[in-house]
Amino acid sequence: MAKIKKQPRPKAVTPKGFRDYFGEEVTQRSEMLRAIAGVYHHYGFEALESAAVETVEALGKFLPDVERPNAGVFAWQEVDEHDPDSNKGDWMALRYDLTAPLARVYAQHRNDLPSPYRRYAMGPVWRNEKPGPGRYRQFYQCDADTVGTASMAADAEICMMLSDTLETVGIPRGDYLVRVNNRKVMNGVLEVMGLGDDPLARDNVLRTIDKFDKVGEAGVRELLTKGRLDASGAYIDGVGLSADQAEPVIAFLTSKADTAAKTFENLRAAVGASKVGAEGIGELEQIADLMAAGGYGSDRIEIDPSIVRGLGYYTGPVYEAELTFEIFDDKGRKRQFGSVAGGGRYDDLVKRFTGQEVPATGMSIGVDRLLAALREKGRLSATPTGPVVVTVMDKARMADYQTMVAELRNAGIRAEVYLGNPKNFGNQLKYADRRNSPVAVIEGGDEKANGVIQIKDLILGAKIAESATLEEWKERPSQFEVPRGDLVAKVREILESQG
Repeated sequence: MAKIKKQPRPKAVTPKGFRDYFGEEVTQRSEMLRAIAGVYHHYGFEALESAAVETVEALGKFLPDVERPNAGVFAWQEVDEHDPDSNKGDWMALRYDLTAPLARVYAQHRNDLPSPYRRYAMGPVWRNEKPGPGRYRQFYQCDADTVGTASMAADAEICMMLSDTLETVGIPRGDYLVRVNNRKVMNGVLEVMGLGDDPLARDNVLRTIDKFDKVGEAGVRELLTKGRLDASGAYIDGVGLSADQAEPVIAFLTSKADTAAKTFENLRAAVGASKVGAEGIGELEQIADLMAAGGYGSDRIEIDPSIVRGLGYYTGPVYEAELTFEIFDDKGRKRQFGSVAGGGRYDDLVKRFTGQEVPATGMSIGVDRLLAALREKGRLSATPTGPVVVTVMDKARMADYQTMVAELRNAGIRAEVYLGNPKNFGNQLKYADRRNSPVAVIEGGDEKANGVIQIKDLILGAKIAESATLEEWKERPSQFEVPRGDLVAKVREILESQG
């Protein structure tokens, strides 16, 4: 008789580029999303929850490689029900961001939606990209967009709302800066340089501008012309411009001044006679005036010509929220935390569906990065409070313990009954410790007979156990005997004393 081959067991491993999130992280993210949604709602934006799957056609040119629809996204081809053996089924993909689905939703339902349409959306997105440290293939985004108005008031409002959001979730003024630029101004600079009709050269220059924060004026000048040696000693080829061609870029990048008025004066010099450049500067002036009228000074939002976002995506104002405080990297070096949100005006996205230009502007917050920033600042609890645990001294009296839990829950206190094997009481307290429980409730046979319960302050008990002497332990008891009717009052008193 042939030996039956054993079926191999699947490996219990997380797929590459993904991770599991447990109670603490999930709770913290949920609380942050709730806080952000509160700000968005306060500004008059309405929630939208679209499908996690879109057609690759709907995602369109904003994919990294539209020639290979399964590159950059997690995609698959549907089976054509009329011709299952053919290769004619639609390509579907998990959403790459929350903006492309918005364009599809607006184009599909525009006759039923108010105009302008103000929506916010929150949820995971998926990118089939090479994972790295802190870079995952699934992550959360939190977007807010206004579709259907060309008014710069919409862009100014997004920036002001972004500022308010950061402060609401715990990033204080002085630890962040929302920086604003305009792609039209950059296009004006490229026009003055004579690169208006050369898309490859334009993109190379824009990518070089984006490195200004890292390499400075001298580094950008080298990268625009002959090239430069990086910190490792490797030579990086330059764009190949002449020194005269590179000068408008340098003038543009160094145009930021102490006042907005001076910055605009410098920008006008950088764009020269370019009409599109002048139009972009005019839009930035409108935004600056509106923000000033709203009470948002340069300590919160500022005009910064070095911001470059979304090559081939944004069509007007662009903005980025950067956290300015310093952290230490894995090698102990100081560095700024960096960007946690960004956005801009994208007037061509809906046009792909309707054939008509529909102005739109919006922003996206990287929720996971923002949570990481709050952890760095110590503004998230490292050990969140778990539930009050009612221990089980007698399995036959489970109804009594469930009654206690119901009383605590009805009073708004998170609580649970221990549902493991109650034979070893020490294991029940170990379980409570692993749940980060603040309090344990104990009622054995003697307590039941005497109409009392024991309530153990687990937080205080742990502190006493760390450093107290026997005498101090006796003077500062962490376990209290109270009448059964005082269960809720005593537990609440202990929880309030814990902070």
